[in-house]
Amino acid sequence: MAWPIAEVARMSGVTARTLRHYDEVGLLPPAWIGTNGHRYYEERQLLRLQQILVLRELGVGLSEVGRILAEQVDELEALRGHRRRLLAERDRLDALAGTVSRTITELEQSRKDGGPMTGISRPENLFEGVRPAQYRESLRDFPELAGKVEQRVAGMSQDEIEAGHRERTAQMIRLAELLAAGTPAGDDAVLAEIDGQYRALTELRPVSAEEYRAIGRSCVENAQWRAAYEAIAPGLAAYQRDAIEAYASTWLR
Repeated sequence: MAWPIAEVARMSGVTARTLRHYDEVGLLPPAWIGTNGHRYYEERQLLRLQQILVLRELGVGLSEVGRILAEQVDELEALRGHRRRLLAERDRLDALAGTVSRTITELEQSRKDGGPMTGISRPENLFEGVRPAQYRESLRDFPELAGKVEQRVAGMSQDEIEAGHRERTAQMIRLAELLAAGTPAGDDAVLAEIDGQYRALTELRPVSAEEYRAIGRSCVENAQWRAAYEAIAPGLAAYQRDAIEAYASTWLR
């Protein structure tokens, strides 16, 4: 049985444009093309599309997806491997959600007490699910930036690494508070937070407005990033993306 591209798009939730792009880059050629020029897909292509989408949800870039699919031999074994990755990702996200929830609770308690965040009972718990290797892994779509992060982390002490994680968590929480207050993504208070993030990136290397927009889009499109934001507040990933877009349009012109 074969399905036309429109039906495959409906079933998978992937746009026909994306399916055509997958064909153009050699990831997912259709089973055949009709005399009318329409693409048709059979079961084998649907299975391959499933693998592509699973890998994309795991944050794998398209070039890496192509490499993985080219190297695999047995489809069943490949699916077992994808399942192992998904289960590992589920466990990591569970740990990350727990980490952020504990941090929010302790921050809220510290603010009620009128003091800084000094009451963390077990500081090492701040970093479950957000270890440096995992953070660098999420930068796979920005290899040059990932390399700079590797270099920076290699020259940092453990205290400096932990301080960086604390600051990133605090930034995300501050944005979540602005989101909860109904502050528009283009508001000056939000852009000031984004400016701090941008300046931290440019300490590694120059980042153009367009690249920063791409990083903003990855807050939603990259599964690891999106999960980290959404663990703090629903809608925070899109809020960060929109804030970066507003920042790039107004501050980086």
